[in-house]
Amino acid sequence: MRKLSIVVPVYFNELNLPDTVPQLLALAPKLAELELGLELVFVDDGSGDRSLAILREFQVQHPERIQVVKLTRNFGSMAAIQAGLEVASGDCVTVISADLQDPPDLIVEMAHHWRKGTKTVLAVRTDRKEPLSQRAFASVYYGLMRRYAIPGYPPGGFDFMLIDRQVVEELRRAREKNTNIMSLVFWLGHHPVMIPYVRRGRDKGKSRWTLSKKIKLFIDSFVAFSYVPLRAASALGLLLAVAAFIYGAGVVIIRMTHGVEVQGWTALVVLLTFTSGVQLTMLGVLGEYLWRVLDASRNRPGFVIDEVFSASRGAPVIASALPSRPLARP
Repeated sequence: MRKLSIVVPVYFNELNLPDTVPQLLALAPKLAELELGLELVFVDDGSGDRSLAILREFQVQHPERIQVVKLTRNFGSMAAIQAGLEVASGDCVTVISADLQDPPDLIVEMAHHWRKGTKTVLAVRTDRKEPLSQRAFASVYYGLMRRYAIPGYPPGGFDFMLIDRQVVEELRRAREKNTNIMSLVFWLGHHPVMIPYVRRGRDKGKSRWTLSKKIKLFIDSFVAFSYVPLRAASALGLLLAVAAFIYGAGVVIIRMTHGVEVQGWTALVVLLTFTSGVQLTMLGVLGEYLWRVLDASRNRPGFVIDEVFSASRGAPVIASALPSRPLARP
């Protein structure tokens, strides 16, 4: 029987997991009707609460279905998803968050499309029952992504998806760090099917998706998929150079033709301050690209797996995983 794996990144979700795990396990009979087995891969991304302990309890109760991956520390949600893709053994893989804001029942509809030959199925948000600030940030982020990075990107974005094993292998070969896995999946193409839905509000627990993490994802996405920041910096530099040349030529002409002394220390100071600020901004844009190049050249692992708790693997596996070096399949 073919298998569907569900990868769930977990970070401080002890309040959600008692509801999330049973709902995902309840999909097994529905998937069996499609002749699909079910595998759940939970990735504990360095949680500081009881998330890992709860996952271990469920894994002991359902060893034939659940694998628990423990990372050595918090590497971020994208790295946790990559770690889950390394361990998942299904013919297709679904990625879903642990807080139940995305409806698990939608996975069955995704599986229907996959059985028909679709390699990428995206659950696209048409609306979200979240605070106004989060909706505003998402609207700006995805609007800029569509306009300047990846044309045709879903306006509401997506975090919930199903991908074929071929797409999983393509993601693993990409070996990208400091990127957005979802954007990379869309960039790969494969003519995705998009299923609209409304994202639910969070009922339990507190989101750890902080403003600083959102800003980093915003920058990571543009650096990974767009050269617009570099081109904007170049265009602004050229514009300032032309303006400075015109201003300088005007000063010389006035001095030579009319003998007028050019005054304006205040204007000069303001001009120098402005241009210095622009130059530092340009250096910052260049720095964002350069430090990611440096990080990639070091070839450090994007995540480190401490243990994998799985009945099929026997004793817990202790491993350091590079995205380019998969763990052995069971």
